[in-house]
Amino acid sequence: MDELDRTIIGLLGADARMSVATLSRRLRVARSTVQTRLERLETSGVIAGYTLKLGEGAREGRLRASVLLTIEPRSQAAVLTRLKSIAEVERVFTTSGRFDFLLQVACPNTLVLDQVLDQIGAMTGVRSSESLIHLSTKIDRAV
Repeated sequence: MDELDRTIIGLLGADARMSVATLSRRLRVARSTVQTRLERLETSGVIAGYTLKLGEGAREGRLRASVLLTIEPRSQAAVLTRLKSIAEVERVFTTSGRFDFLLQVACPNTLVLDQVLDQIGAMTGVRSSESLIHLSTKIDRAV
C-alpha cells in the first residue's frame, strides 16, 4: 500500500458512498487509476466491504455495555460457540492480560441486559465476568 491507497481509504472511511469520479477529482488522478486501486484493495482484502455507520439517532433506546470474561482453560471454543447464539452480543474480542474475552453487548433496556449478563455468567466455562455500562460516546472513529 502506498500513499495514494492510504488516501483513498481515508476518504472512503469518511464517506463510503463517495463515487469513483469524486475520488479521482479529489486525488487529481484518472478515474481508471482509482478504479484499479479500489479493485486491488478489494481483491487483497484491505477493503472488505462498504457499509454505513449508524449515528447516535439510530442508537437511541439501546443500552450498550462491555463485558470482560475470564474463561476456564480449554473452554474458549465452547464459550464462543454459545456466545454466537446470543443476539445481543455484537462483537467478541480476545484479549491479553487478566481477561480472555471482551464482549460488546447492546440491549433495548436494563431488564434485557440483566438477563443477557445472567445467561453469560451461567455458561459452563465462564469463570468470572465484569460489566461496564456505556454512558455516552465521546470519540468514535470506528467505521
